[in-house]
Amino acid sequence: MSNYDVIIIGAGPGGYVCAIRCAQLGLKTAVVEGRETLGGTCLNVGCIPSKALLHASHMLHEAEHNFVKMGLKGKSPSVDWKEMLAYKDDVIGQNTKGIEFLFKKNKVDWLKGWGSIPAPGQVKVGEEVHEAKNIIIATGSDVAKLPGVEVDEKIVVSSTGALALSKVPKKMVVIGAGVIGLELGSVYARLGSDVTVVEFLDAVTPGMDAEVQKTVQRMLKKQGLKFIMGAAVQKVEATKTKAKVTYKLRKDDSEAQLDADIVLLATGRVPFTDGLGLEALGVNMAKRGQIETDDHWQTNVKGIYAIGDAIDGPMLAHKAEDEGMAVAEVVAGKHGHVNYGVIPGVIYIHPEVASVGATEQALKEEGRAYKAGKFSFMGNARAKAVFAGEGFVKILADAETDRILGAHIIGPAAGDLIHEVCVAMEFGASAQDLALTCHAHPTYSEAVREAALACGDGAIHA
Repeated sequence: MSNYDVIIIGAGPGGYVCAIRCAQLGLKTAVVEGRETLGGTCLNVGCIPSKALLHASHMLHEAEHNFVKMGLKGKSPSVDWKEMLAYKDDVIGQNTKGIEFLFKKNKVDWLKGWGSIPAPGQVKVGEEVHEAKNIIIATGSDVAKLPGVEVDEKIVVSSTGALALSKVPKKMVVIGAGVIGLELGSVYARLGSDVTVVEFLDAVTPGMDAEVQKTVQRMLKKQGLKFIMGAAVQKVEATKTKAKVTYKLRKDDSEAQLDADIVLLATGRVPFTDGLGLEALGVNMAKRGQIETDDHWQTNVKGIYAIGDAIDGPMLAHKAEDEGMAVAEVVAGKHGHVNYGVIPGVIYIHPEVASVGATEQALKEEGRAYKAGKFSFMGNARAKAVFAGEGFVKILADAETDRILGAHIIGPAAGDLIHEVCVAMEFGASAQDLALTCHAHPTYSEAVREAALACGDGAIHA
């Protein structure tokens, strides 16, 4: 038996970041992880490998469509799928090994195996029971199931299977037009697949700004993706080589079918807390499976905390990381804080999509007076030079105080540009503060400044 100040269950972005911060704060720390590698879903079968394939497929798109415009002539590259998967696996390996190095550097113990909590202050891994003053649950999430759809990771796949297909499918049906569905759907569309996205709602990217939703769907249609909106999937029938998707349109209850080589189920994720023993401990759970916590991420059982996808809030790696650092501060006797109003969201399609803070719809529902400053990337010299003039920056500010309330970006490097606005919002900045800040020329970031100017007397290059 080992005694620790903190044992964290789960080594995903929330868990491993929490562990490192705990160790930095002088706490004897261990992490329980059942995978063969650290990093959780994000690094092994999620965020990182999908970005590798998105980058590779985007390079192919550039070679096929834009190289000749720059005087780069010659045969476009062919796709060696096995080599592309090897590149993806190498990226995963570099990142997971990096976390192992950080654990050793910070003297964090890795307890290999699956963990449970037999009693407060105890964590069981295999046959061993370890004692800890504080236990932090960071077990992440799993793929949400859909009635009538059975995932076999061969023909009907989750995001995990979609990252390791034996070959690029001729026809793919994606169930769900959220982040995962659009990202992986766009990968295979660029690689030559005929991709159809079936979505229950009437708009893609649920929860995002309505103008962004319409623009994203229009852009992806131009890239070859097909959309069937307002459709409820009834069942998926799979054979060894094919699948048939039956769906019903909500507007008239009419049924139709789609044939596919691969079906990707991308209807979201649910908290993963199986096997922890939470029910026996009396830990309070929400109806949708989340662990309930207080303002300090502690459950109703003293000494047991929870963070990330296992609790309420957006299922984002960086949200889990923020909570991991904050709860580490709490158990070390300091003050941990997360500003849930300034957590950005990014979709890594091309062009990228990013948002933070309020949408126009939310502000209207609140009855809040606001102003919107918008600037198109067609007016940005750098974007035009690299064939990335599609999209816009939109900044929302309070009509009276000019304080920035939210921002929405579709365009080149949107996932990086949004953080300029995040920092501004953390400091309670006004749109004018952004507008008066000198931005280097020529950069994509000038579009952010122009949108801020548009909240006032007007953008310069619009």
